[in-house]
Amino acid sequence: MRAEIQNIVDEIGKSLELLAQRMGRDTADHRLEEFNARAEDPDLWNDPAHAQKVMRERQTLVDQIATHDGIKQDLADNIELIELGEMEEDQEVVADAEAALKALQDKAAQKELEALLNGETDANDSFLEIKSGAGGTEACDWASMLARMYVRWAERRGYSVELQEETPGTEAGIKSVTYQIKGHNAYGWLKSETGTHRLVRISPFGKGTRETSFAAVGAYPVIDDNIEIEVNPADIRIDTYRSSGAGGQHVNTTDSAVRITHAPTGIVVTSSEKSQHQNRDIAMKALKSRLYQLELDKRSAVVNELHEAKGDAGWGNQIRSYVMQPYQMVKDLRTNFETADTKGVLDGDLDGFMAATLAQDVAGKSRADARAED
Repeated sequence: MRAEIQNIVDEIGKSLELLAQRMGRDTADHRLEEFNARAEDPDLWNDPAHAQKVMRERQTLVDQIATHDGIKQDLADNIELIELGEMEEDQEVVADAEAALKALQDKAAQKELEALLNGETDANDSFLEIKSGAGGTEACDWASMLARMYVRWAERRGYSVELQEETPGTEAGIKSVTYQIKGHNAYGWLKSETGTHRLVRISPFGKGTRETSFAAVGAYPVIDDNIEIEVNPADIRIDTYRSSGAGGQHVNTTDSAVRITHAPTGIVVTSSEKSQHQNRDIAMKALKSRLYQLELDKRSAVVNELHEAKGDAGWGNQIRSYVMQPYQMVKDLRTNFETADTKGVLDGDLDGFMAATLAQDVAGKSRADARAED
């Protein structure tokens, strides 16, 4: 076997080791039997919320076992094919198996990163908030571009996207928008996007000049019933108002939009669905999500530093630059990951940036540290 291919095999082996250790592969089959027994207990569904939690945990374990064992089997199969091809001097078989191993290496590395999403709420759905910053109309247009980018990213992953609130810009774009992104590990991936995003381009608004715009992005986990967040009714003010969207698919006009203001922290959340009751529920979940994030910030110096770095949406606080003039480049200033494919990025190709940030720092550990620790 060529040295290059042996290195790939070794890398896949390391990824498998981490996957096995993170999931506890030695006891996984026994734990799955226990989950199956609980799932067959008719009394389980007397408490629907608890039952759903059990079933989610069971499915997560099923997926982990299938991922680990599938990669392990594919690795063994392709190694065997290479050995047989070399014995029979069939270079076509060898080449096909080597190509399959390279693809398997990418898959294993991706699953290894996902295994590092082990924070308390990494697997949860996520609220995603985008606000225009310095730059006026240019910034509002930039905020709408970012909104489109994240919607495209979510769709690529098979996540569902629900619009919670949208405030149109005075002349173009949006001043702010909030989405709820639903899907496994939505928050785990999106939390790396929190910060200020900077755009450099030729103005499309008739100026013909090169303009710099800023927008702030914030991701917050949707808190499920398993995490208790107490909100004192005396600390909040609930207002209802008439809300109208900017048009298109998000047209929304209603007198029942809800705004909740949390006095101790100054957090303001809104929801503008058609039902006032639904809006209150959504807004309270969003408020609890923000309060939970504040608690995480207090507990975790790493997360706290990331959120403090978000700062104001302006000069000196950006985490990523998107340059469209005089050259094409998107660069993350935390990891130095970059690409010249600005169109691809703005169409939602963000996995490389997210993976680089996750590899650098997940729960305070780099990918190398996690491997060494395990």
